[in-house]
Amino acid sequence: MGSESTHITIAHSPDADDAFMFYGLATGKVGTPGIRYEHMLKDIQTLNEWAMEGRHHVTAFSVHAYAYLTDKYLLLRSGASMGEKDYGPIVVAREPYPVAELKRRTIAIPGKLTTAALVLQLALPGVRTIIMPFDAILPAVAEGEVEAGLLIHEGQLTYAAAGLHNCLSLGAWWHERHGLPLPLGANGIRRDINLALRRQIAGDIRASIDYALAHRDEALTHCRQFARDLPTNLLDRFVGMYVNRRTQTMQGEEEQAIRTLLAEGANCDLLPIKIAIEFA
Repeated sequence: MGSESTHITIAHSPDADDAFMFYGLATGKVGTPGIRYEHMLKDIQTLNEWAMEGRHHVTAFSVHAYAYLTDKYLLLRSGASMGEKDYGPIVVAREPYPVAELKRRTIAIPGKLTTAALVLQLALPGVRTIIMPFDAILPAVAEGEVEAGLLIHEGQLTYAAAGLHNCLSLGAWWHERHGLPLPLGANGIRRDINLALRRQIAGDIRASIDYALAHRDEALTHCRQFARDLPTNLLDRFVGMYVNRRTQTMQGEEEQAIRTLLAEGANCDLLPIKIAIEFA
């Protein structure tokens, strides 16, 4: 790479879990000799749209969106967010609708290419949806502007305080169906980056995640600015949900979860073709 640093743009969300994950890189706590990272912060729907353009060298995107990105990006093993049997995206409403009733409601979703939107269609085939900014969904449901809403971020922990009911937990639904974690988001790296640089970038991202987990208190202090007023105890819980051992590196179970989700989406005609996942 010579004496000058290579400039790499790395796009991710301005959310507490991503801020925690990239703490080591964003603050220089993790050394990155030869590479200068520029962090680009946007909501997941925008990140998915940018990824379609191949705009950034490294980007977070929804696993759902990856089905349309295989010509541009390879998956990185570090940085994935996974739902579990006791947490993940949820559908909330002002009334405790049973699933049979929920199918007849219109549900606000945070973006067509979000993984939560795909899994919602798997769980409730043909359900009516409307797209809203992710952070507008909870108040819109609480104020009666929409009948139900799909929550993907901190609202998963705060909906009850707004007087809402959890009508469907997609993490639990998926686990009951497959016995696997629910793959929500992942990091990808552009295919046109050479192998040596890919390996260095992958190592830097893993080192950043490792650093945050090893220095949890200082990383949580840093990411509090991205927590949208989430209390400290809930911030810690939220970060722990989506930055953990599965985030450090995807292995067999996580890979199988991605393959299963994309295959099921294709089998239900919600995705164009079955996708063979490829790692950098």
